[in-house]
Amino acid sequence: MTPADNDIFTVAALRKQAIDVLARAGILDPEVDADLLIGHVLGASRGRVQALTVTEAVVSAADVASIAELVERRASREPLQHITGRAAFRGLELAVGPGVFVPRPETEQVVQFAIDALRAVASPEPLGVDLGTGSGAIALAMATEVPNARIVAVENSPEAFIWTRRNFDETDAPNARLVFSDLAEALPELAGLVDVVISNPPYIPADAIPRDPEVRLFDPAHALYGGADGLDVVRAVSQTARRLLHQGGTLVIEHGELQGAEIRALLTDDGWRGAATHRDLTTRDRATTAIR
Repeated sequence: MTPADNDIFTVAALRKQAIDVLARAGILDPEVDADLLIGHVLGASRGRVQALTVTEAVVSAADVASIAELVERRASREPLQHITGRAAFRGLELAVGPGVFVPRPETEQVVQFAIDALRAVASPEPLGVDLGTGSGAIALAMATEVPNARIVAVENSPEAFIWTRRNFDETDAPNARLVFSDLAEALPELAGLVDVVISNPPYIPADAIPRDPEVRLFDPAHALYGGADGLDVVRAVSQTARRLLHQGGTLVIEHGELQGAEIRALLTDDGWRGAATHRDLTTRDRATTAIR
């Protein structure tokens, strides 16, 4: 894939080679990743890359070299989002990179519970809190999709906070506020005033090893591991949310597919009402909600 001075490369040829390399590396959907990597270099959408493929468009030697480098990085299982520096989340495009958890498609469904709960609040300015916001994906989705709400996002990782701050600045949602704080101690001034609390905390048990190299090798440990049983931060979220929410307020927690029953029991023991676990689009348990 490395060009010589007199080589002529077309998008079609590059795309085929990229797909082959990525498929051999075990990438789940090599065609999508190939299109996005080529598009990143060419400044083209995925649809435009496919159009250039059909028309046998020619690519410069410099762009061929750049594409080859990015394909090799992806073949080493570096996350696509780290390579492009961007991650799509609902209607947002977020800046991501080393030090911050890359938002996942399943979280797009989880945040809908919080959005629906905010929209159901009778107050003209419902108040929502995102504990452990990471890239800011959840908080900014709530702020942009429920513009009459006030949203506060909490993050305590200096490495992640760099990306959070950038995404808040780029999104420029006037109804969203970012706070650097440990979630266990956060926002004492909002005690009993919040309508909705949501969190996607670290929930992987300390001795569990994630299957995907992209997660195991590149996602920050502080965003993955939640103590011996994976629920240390969930317990803190439960306590903080009980402090923040008024009576009747809603809690939403994302978690692993085998943790629903444990989390329901934990929340019930803490005094929450109506704890219920919800499945994602792959029919795996993904989120648990409860009422203060």
